[in-house]
Amino acid sequence: MEQLKVLVFSAAFGNGHLRAAEAVIEGIRVKEPSAKIIHLDFGDFLSKRFNAMIKSVYSEIIKHVPKLWGEIYYKTAKVQPKSMSQHFMNQLGRADFLKYIREFEPDFIVCTYPTVSSILAQLRLEQILHIPVITVITDYTVHSHWVHPGVDRYVVACAEVKESLESWGIVEECIHVTGIPVSPKFEEKMDRAYLINKLGLEPNLPTFLVMGGSYGVLKSAKRICKKLIDSQVPVQAIIVCGKNKKLYLSLEEVIAQGRNHMIRYEFVDNVEELMSVSDLIITKAGGLTVSEALTKHLPLVIYKPIPGQEEENAHFVQRIGAGCVAGNEDELEQLLNRYLRHPEDIEKMRRKAAVALPGHSTERAVDDMFQLALQLKRIKQKIG
Repeated sequence: MEQLKVLVFSAAFGNGHLRAAEAVIEGIRVKEPSAKIIHLDFGDFLSKRFNAMIKSVYSEIIKHVPKLWGEIYYKTAKVQPKSMSQHFMNQLGRADFLKYIREFEPDFIVCTYPTVSSILAQLRLEQILHIPVITVITDYTVHSHWVHPGVDRYVVACAEVKESLESWGIVEECIHVTGIPVSPKFEEKMDRAYLINKLGLEPNLPTFLVMGGSYGVLKSAKRICKKLIDSQVPVQAIIVCGKNKKLYLSLEEVIAQGRNHMIRYEFVDNVEELMSVSDLIITKAGGLTVSEALTKHLPLVIYKPIPGQEEENAHFVQRIGAGCVAGNEDELEQLLNRYLRHPEDIEKMRRKAAVALPGHSTERAVDDMFQLALQLKRIKQKIG
């Protein structure tokens, strides 16, 4: 049998697109260990200066003026695939993409970022590209930028996303609800007692996990930690600061003077372990973070979600009963006090989280990708 070749495109805007791509790659390697997989960043096909500028602007908007991002998101949410702006976007890096794809000759292409998905889907529609394009939508909502009739298969988080794509005219057969792919590590059963001991936690105390995303942009994170560390109700906490070095350093004094135990980290590669020992997560609402938490049956408190896709992800979590949203510090304090005094409310959310997703999202998604590639290969052989 010929060696399977797969091309995966993501983009380093936030961390979710990248993590979804990595999860898909993990899943492919489980199913086909000998597969040759190349993972590319969309930004590498742009000029270095232009790419750096876009990433910098995006990061600054998210950190300092998130409402502006929300305005941009919602104003462009209904842009039609045939619009002039989308036509312009579909030309970015087009020739370079084609050259690279023709040299590598993959069996299928996976996209976890909407711009590159639309560029390749347009090439499919024009019958210039003859390799199936599979798009993984990394949120619990659909922005118009994801929508293109040339996509061969959509991998989506939930039924609501499927229905939204159908309302845009995407045919049902092209949409598969698998859940957003997360690393298979999140599906593994873990020895909680062993992990609690390994991490230096107390086995009989509730554990709250605070995560601010890869950029560490969870607002008021230091004050959240102070509320937990000074709580009259005993609790222990873990905080992951990501790239926010300033936050990490500022917590040293807070932890030293606190009533309750807290562990702080910068970057970690064991989020699945931290989620396994936690009773509740206080976090942003990135699609991958939400999916990882739900996969671990971990209830969420989402604090000040960024307007746009994060806001929509937060609404999904609240709607299914697996978590709640705090819009300001007063609301957050009320929720934390409630959950500390009434752990049975956390348990109710945990039960909702446990049934929120189909489970084994990456395995389902990869099985579907292989099936699609095989179907199209047989059709080609018949025509040829």
